[in-house]
Amino acid sequence: MEKSELQKMLDGELYVANDPQLIEMRLQARELFTRYNQMRYADKAGRQELLAELFGEVGESTDIQAPFYCDYGCHIFAGPNLFMNFGCVVLDCARVTLGRNVSMGPNVQIYTAYHPLNAAERIKGPELAAPIWIGDNVWIGGSSIICPGVKIGENTTIGAGSVVTKDMPANVFVAGNPCRVIREI
Repeated sequence: MEKSELQKMLDGELYVANDPQLIEMRLQARELFTRYNQMRYADKAGRQELLAELFGEVGESTDIQAPFYCDYGCHIFAGPNLFMNFGCVVLDCARVTLGRNVSMGPNVQIYTAYHPLNAAERIKGPELAAPIWIGDNVWIGGSSIICPGVKIGENTTIGAGSVVTKDMPANVFVAGNPCRVIREI
């Protein structure tokens, strides 16, 4: 039996993003995050409930400032005490795992999606995705970009405006474009 485009996407294979099932899943996510972005901030229980419907898993005490955007939502798995400041975007075409006590400044971008480098292949339209894993107690400074396939070790701090293109170890301060270890913590 041939794999669905969803299964290809989750398996890291070339997939067609305009597949009807994937379109429907993205539309559902947009409906949910649009509702979330319009909710009163004081409605903490309602916001948490809506995130539980949108995400694959959401831990207690999650605080995501509106506006927030994602592709599917259901591929985001967040531990307790997640904080995302205004304007964060998660392109969750593959699994995004966010550990306990992860905090993000404004406009952090998490991209699991990417495209073939070969132009002839890219213009045909198929896309790729690779999972992202962010460990416990990680702080990601504002306007940082986390690229596909990256793993970030626990207790790491990422400086504002960084572009994380490769795995980062635990217990370090990292920054830059491309992001690199500045010092151990």
